[in-house]
Amino acid sequence: MRVSLAHTLRHYNKKNLGNDLVAGLIIMAVSIPISMGYALIAGLPAVYGLYGSVFPILVFALLSTSPQLIFGVDAAPAALIGSELITLGIEAGSQEAVAVVPVLTFFVALWLLAFYFMKAGKLVNYISAPVMGGFITGICSTIILMQVPKIMGGTSGTGELFELVKHIGETLNHINVPSVILGVFSLLILLLSKKIIPKFPMAVVLMLLGACYTRFGNARELGIQTLQKIEPGLPKWNIPDLSVIPVKDAVVVSLSVAVVIMAETLLAENNFAQKNGDRVDDNQEILAFSAGVFMSAFIGCCPTNGSVSRTAMSEQYQGKTQLTSIVAGLSMLILLLCGTGFIGYLPIPVLTAIVISALMGATEFDLAVRLWKASRTECFIFIGAFMGVLLLGTINGVLIGILLSFAEMIIRTSKPSTCFLGIQPGHRHFRDLKEGSQIHALLGVVIYRFSSNLFFANAQILKNDIEENIKPDTRVVILDAGGIGSLDITAADCIKRIHESLKQKGICFYITEHIADVNEQFRKLGLGYLIEEGCVRRTIHIALKDVGISRPYPLEDGIDNEKLSASRKRADNRVQEFVWAFGSDAEKQIEKQIMLQIEQLKENGDIEELLHGRWAHMEELDEDEWLEHLEEHLKEIVNVSGNDEQTLAMKIEEHRKKVYDRISKKHPELAERFIERRHILDEHLKKKHPRVYEMVIQLRENDINKV
Repeated sequence: MRVSLAHTLRHYNKKNLGNDLVAGLIIMAVSIPISMGYALIAGLPAVYGLYGSVFPILVFALLSTSPQLIFGVDAAPAALIGSELITLGIEAGSQEAVAVVPVLTFFVALWLLAFYFMKAGKLVNYISAPVMGGFITGICSTIILMQVPKIMGGTSGTGELFELVKHIGETLNHINVPSVILGVFSLLILLLSKKIIPKFPMAVVLMLLGACYTRFGNARELGIQTLQKIEPGLPKWNIPDLSVIPVKDAVVVSLSVAVVIMAETLLAENNFAQKNGDRVDDNQEILAFSAGVFMSAFIGCCPTNGSVSRTAMSEQYQGKTQLTSIVAGLSMLILLLCGTGFIGYLPIPVLTAIVISALMGATEFDLAVRLWKASRTECFIFIGAFMGVLLLGTINGVLIGILLSFAEMIIRTSKPSTCFLGIQPGHRHFRDLKEGSQIHALLGVVIYRFSSNLFFANAQILKNDIEENIKPDTRVVILDAGGIGSLDITAADCIKRIHESLKQKGICFYITEHIADVNEQFRKLGLGYLIEEGCVRRTIHIALKDVGISRPYPLEDGIDNEKLSASRKRADNRVQEFVWAFGSDAEKQIEKQIMLQIEQLKENGDIEELLHGRWAHMEELDEDEWLEHLEEHLKEIVNVSGNDEQTLAMKIEEHRKKVYDRISKKHPELAERFIERRHILDEHLKKKHPRVYEMVIQLRENDINKV
């Protein structure tokens, strides 16, 4: 297995240097309260959180292929380790805890290394965007709820939603008003600065101001809490003592933590990568996780993890590569050596506001709104993943997310795209009957397109659709299997039943248009006899020819296809582009396009571009309708262009005459229809804009008199 080193630093663009340096310093500063708090949750002295923000981050930065992700001491692994210490009856902060936690961390790293060799990173390929978005939003919301009590002068919460809400309620009984004012005021400043001056490092400014307020003001007298003082110095390196806890317990506990680190961090990495157009090597990322966690074990820290909050903050301040992490790690190292005195002056409400601000930026509630408009099913999947993390915790949230992803795959494939096909007179290709009134079904023929792999969850849909559309005069049923790439035994049995049922009714059944591999699957699944009997044909045309139906195909509704097929290029047989593209919204879309063109006219003043429309090579009928819509906006165009109505109306009418001449020359049989349609559009214009209508009619009469 090839491992890439310093992947994001290769071919480094010096333009990113300033942003990476600033973002790295901000991440270091913000990591101080976050890391210390999570170390306490994991049952360790607070200083171990700072230790975990040096070497694990540096090692991860060198191995990671993700430009954005920031590694460090984080909520989920810390909470899992802390809860396990309680289960084992070990007191948080005790010497026993300091000895046991590195052992659990060591086994977590071993599990992650095993996942790397098993190439478990492929798991993330089965996580959909709604699940990923709900998962990240759930984590962010959980951490925000954990942080809220700290703004009120209390301690960070633990657990899931109900425990967190209960803790917030209990903190309200002992609320510190100055702390709330300072925290809320800081949060408002951060949120406003994001919108007004997003690239300005407001977080650093607030930290410096907060430290000055503590040092020279009355913050402590008002009861505003600050971070505890830390003695300078680097961590001691030790190999964990594996004898302090039964290996069986360590293996079992560490497995769940390793799964959470892998799933949560990969999800976060891919989420940020998708938003920024980057790619990550999922398997190498697991190796990077393992290496980072090994570093944590050797310095006595709890397992480290990808941090959504710190990554979101790095993005906010334009961090572009893992140089951000390297700067954060090295600056934390310098801080531990000679700057720990500064830490004791940092007000917790200000630091908490910085964390909450970053987390709010990482939530994806906007995705939920988009999904609600586009797909209610996917929106409910987002909500399920979100509530799973919020109510049941990260581990269960990961499992729910994976289950929802698979459920979504099954739901999606169990509701395939299907349609019945017909033909447009004068054309060769079969198209959806719902596409337009000019597409007609063949007489006595049912052509059904099924656009999905065929398996147990959707096979019955195929059977029901075909059976429900059989008519008394049906002679042939053709399955267009161009969208079917595979089928299972349930689907094979279903096709067998369809064939037998149609055969009893004297109806021929064909399967066509599919790839050759599907024929191999037919043979393996016991449907080889269909191929031998000639029921499997390469194209729809060949299947029709097999039952004696040749071009021009007879159509339903008594339409004379033979007469219309004399010229395949006849314009009355061509589908209008706008109708094809936008369906029932065609008229609304033309109106929308014209409004965009009028806005463009304000900038370029090009009337000719307005007359021709945004779509190049429009059909003549579309172009005529475009001109009719322009006439309805004549007054607006006059105001924008500065031309008078008479001149503009004349230009539109001249352009319409060119369209008519083009149709008459290329498709004389359509000229009469064009004139009839012109009368309909004129009546529409007369009803909506009578003055413009009278002007257009006058122009036409003048044109006729000239001739």
